Amino acid sequence: MTDPNAIQPSALDQLPDRDPEETAEWQASLDAVAKAAGPHRAAYLMRRTLERAEGTGIALPKLLETDYVNTIPTAAEPAIDGDEEMEARITAWNRWNAAAMVTRGSKYGVGGHIATFASAAWLYETGFNHFFKGKDSGDAAGSGDQLYIQGHASPGIYARAFLDGRLNEDHLDNFRRESGGNGLPSYPHPRRLPWLWEFPTVSMGLGPLSAIYQARFNRYLTNRGIKDVSSSHVWAFLGDGEMDEPESTAALALAAREELDNLTFVINCNLQRLDGPVRANFKIVQELEAQFRGAGWNVVKTLWGSAWDELFQLDTTGALVRRLREVPDAQIQTYQTRDAAYIRQDFFGKDPALVEMAKLLSDDKILECFHVSRGGHEPRKVYAAYRAALAHKGAPTVILAQTVKGHTLGEGFASKNANHQMKKLSVDEFKAMRDLLDLPIKDSDFVDGVVPYGHPGADSPEVRYLQERRAALGGPAPARRVHPVAPLPAPAEKAFAAFDKGSGSQNVATTMAFVRLIKDLVRDKETGKRWVPIVPDEARTFGMESLFPSLGIYSPKGQTYEPVDRDQLMYYKEATNGQILNEGITEAGSMADFIAASTSYATHGEPMIPFYIFYSMFGWQRTADQMWQLGDQLGRGFLIGATAGRTTLTGEGLQHADGHSPVIAATNPAALTYDPAFAYEVATIVKDGLRRMYGEAAPGEDPNVFYYLTVYNEPLPQPAKPQGLGIDEGIVKGLYRFNTAESAGVEVAANAPRIQLLGSGTAIHWALQAQKLLAEEWGVAADVWSATSWSELRRDALEADAALLRGEERVPYVRQALQGAEGPVLAVSDYMRQVPDQIAQWVEQDWSSLGADGFGLSDTREAARRHFGVDAQSIVVAALAQLAKRGEVKATAVKEARERYGL
Repeated sequence: MTDPNAIQPSALDQLPDRDPEETAEWQASLDAVAKAAGPHRAAYLMRRTLERAEGTGIALPKLLETDYVNTIPTAAEPAIDGDEEMEARITAWNRWNAAAMVTRGSKYGVGGHIATFASAAWLYETGFNHFFKGKDSGDAAGSGDQLYIQGHASPGIYARAFLDGRLNEDHLDNFRRESGGNGLPSYPHPRRLPWLWEFPTVSMGLGPLSAIYQARFNRYLTNRGIKDVSSSHVWAFLGDGEMDEPESTAALALAAREELDNLTFVINCNLQRLDGPVRANFKIVQELEAQFRGAGWNVVKTLWGSAWDELFQLDTTGALVRRLREVPDAQIQTYQTRDAAYIRQDFFGKDPALVEMAKLLSDDKILECFHVSRGGHEPRKVYAAYRAALAHKGAPTVILAQTVKGHTLGEGFASKNANHQMKKLSVDEFKAMRDLLDLPIKDSDFVDGVVPYGHPGADSPEVRYLQERRAALGGPAPARRVHPVAPLPAPAEKAFAAFDKGSGSQNVATTMAFVRLIKDLVRDKETGKRWVPIVPDEARTFGMESLFPSLGIYSPKGQTYEPVDRDQLMYYKEATNGQILNEGITEAGSMADFIAASTSYATHGEPMIPFYIFYSMFGWQRTADQMWQLGDQLGRGFLIGATAGRTTLTGEGLQHADGHSPVIAATNPAALTYDPAFAYEVATIVKDGLRRMYGEAAPGEDPNVFYYLTVYNEPLPQPAKPQGLGIDEGIVKGLYRFNTAESAGVEVAANAPRIQLLGSGTAIHWALQAQKLLAEEWGVAADVWSATSWSELRRDALEADAALLRGEERVPYVRQALQGAEGPVLAVSDYMRQVPDQIAQWVEQDWSSLGADGFGLSDTREAARRHFGVDAQSIVVAALAQLAKRGEVKATAVKEARERYGL
C-alpha cells in the first residue's frame, strides 16, 4: 500500500500559494486536533468545514473530485528513460501510415477511422516503448501484459507493426479487405488475425468489463498455484464516450474490492464520441473521476500540456482553476477551433483577474494552450502517469488523459464533430501533416494523387530503436501466442461410464447428472485442478452446494469470518485458493470470467476448463454479445443453460421460461449447441468436448469452439444407454434412434401405421408417453429418436450442400440417419418450433413439428405443456393428423382423440 504519511506530489503544488504561512497554520491545526482528539474528531471537523463552505456558496470541488488540473505537477514528472526525439520520429511515422492506410482504402468504400488514433498516439507509443511487457518478458514469461486496444485505434497498431516489420505494404493495402486471405480486420479480432490480436474490443463496453475480470483471473491463477502471473499487468485503452456503456463501469467496485493493482484503465478523454461531445454541457473528466474515486480506484488526471504551466503560475487568485472547472466540454472543444481573439473574450473575459492574466499572454501562447497543449499529447506527462499507475498499490488505477480528437490531422479534422465519420485526407492535407511531423516524404512520392506509405528503412535508427525497446520488454506487442503444450490427458473413463447404466428407479434431473459428473471430473489427478466452475449466485439452485467445502469459493481475502453454517456438512467455504468463481448476481461478470478462463491456453499457456452454469433464460438472451466475444477470442469451455425449457420451471413464469436460447445460440458459428435428454447423453457430449477442445481434435475439427448444453431441473427416470454401434456418434452428431415401437415393448400389428417421433431434452419423455398411447389406444407404431442437437444437424447439412456445389458427393447426416424410416416425422421440443424446424428441408419424410411458441406462463408443468400443445396427448393428436393426411388412419380419429383428451 502507498504510505499515507509520506509526502506525495500534490496537484496543488503547481498552483501559487499567496499565503504559505496561513496554509501551514491550517495544516498544523489539523495535525494538532488529530493528535489531541484523535483522527475521527479531525475528520468530523473537516466534514463540518466542508459542509459550511458548501452552505455558504464557496466554490469547492466535490469530495470525489479534484480541480480540473493535472494530478502530477510538471516538477514531479520523472525523466523518460529513453530517447525522446527518436520516439517522436517513430510516432510521426505511425501517425502517417495509420492515416495513409485508411485513406488508401477509402477508394474501395471499406471505411476506417483516423481521428481516434491521432488523438491517442502517445498513449500507445509511450506504453510500447517503456511499459507493455511482451510474451518473452523475463518476469512474465509466456504471458506478458494483456493489452485491450480501443477498437477504433487499430490503424495505429497496424502502422506500428508495419514499422517493425511484422506487416508489409500489401497487408496495409488490404485493411478491411479480408476475403482474399491476406487482409487486416477492421478492429481487434483474434479469430481473423490470431497472431496479433488477443482481445476483441470494438463491441464497446465489453473491453473494460473483460479487462477487470482478466486481471482478477490472473490473481486466481496465481493464488491457486496454477501459474504465477503476478508480474503481468492488464492495460485497457478506452474512449470517454465508451464509458456510457453500462458494462464499462459494471465491475469497478469488484476491481477495487479485490485490490487489483495489476490493472490500469487509460481513458482517452478527447471529449468527443461518435456524433459530438461526450458531455456537451458538463465535464466528462470530472464525472469519471467521481465515479472511479467513489468505486475505490486511484485516479490520475493528465489533462494539460506543459504550455499551461505559465498560466497556472500566473493564477494567484484561483480564477483560472475556477474557470476551467465551470467551462463545459463542448466549449473547450470550440476553443480548440477558434482564434485567439475569441478565446480572450469568451474564456478570459468572464473574470477581471483573467482579463489581466490574458494581457500577459501572446496570441501564440493562447493558441498553443487551447489548440494543442493537452496532457495526452506529451510523452513526459503520459510517462509520469503510467509510472504512477504501476507504483500505486492496493487499488486499480484509471488515467484520465485529455487529448484532441484528430490531433495533427489538420484543421479539417481536429476537434470536428464529424471526424469519426471522416475516412480520408486530401493530398494537400497530407502534405501539411508531413510538414508538421517533419517527415522526409517528397511531393513526387504522391503518384497519381495516391498517398505513399512511409518507412525509414528496416535498418534505420528508428526501426532499430523500436525493436530494441520491444526486445528489452519481452518482444512484440500486442501479440497472441498459442503455446505448444501437450493435449490434456482424458479423464478416467469410469467418470463417464457411470451414467451408462441409468438411474434405475430413482428420478434424476439432467442438471443433477451434470453436477455429479463434474464432481467426479474435478477429482481427476491430471486435469481436476484445471476445471473452473463459474456460477452467478445460483449454485444452490443447481445443486452445487456440495462443491463448496470440497473446492472452495475463490476469494483473495480468504474467509475472514465464521460462516453461519460452519457446523453443517455443506458449509459456505471461501479460500484464497478456492476453485469456484461465485460471482454474485451478474451474468455479464460471469461471462467475463468464462472468457478469461477459456482463453488461458493462449493468454498464459495454461489450458483451463471453465464451465459456467446459469438459468438458460438469462444466458444468451442477456449476454449474447459476450458469447460472440467469446467466439471471436477463440475461447473453449462449456456453457450450461440450466433450468432449461419453457415448461419445466414450475411457477416462475414468463421471464424465467426459456423457449428460445437454442435459436440464439444457433446463430453463433463457434457454439456447439446440444439439448440432451438423458444423463448418459450429457456425459457423452462432455467427454467428446474435452477431446475436441483439450485433447486430440480430429482432422478438420476446429478446437476453438465452445459447447452450450441445456439441462433440466425436472427429476425423471434416466434410462440405460442403448446398446449398439453408432450411439455415441449419433449423440455427438445430433440424432440417433432411442427405440422402436417393438423394442419399447408396446404391442402393435405387423402392418400398423408408423410414425417417427423426434424429441430433444425433456420433450423425449412426452414422446415416449405418446408412443405408448399411440400403440395402446390407436394401433399406431411409433419409433422414438433423441435429437441431441438440431443445430449440429443443420450445420452438417449446410456443409453437405456446400460440398455438392463443389462437385463432391455428400449426404447430410440427418438424411442418412432417417433413411428407410417408415412414415412421417413429427418433431417436438420444449422450445419454439423454430428450433426443430432448422432441419426440416433435409428430411425426406413428411415433416411436422410441435413447440412452445409464445410467452411463458406460471403454472404446473402439466398445465403449461397442455397450454402449449406439447404434452403426450397433444403429440398423439398431431401424429394422428399427420397419418390421416396420408390416409393411413381415419380422419375421424383426429377429432375423436381431441375430444378424448380434452384438447
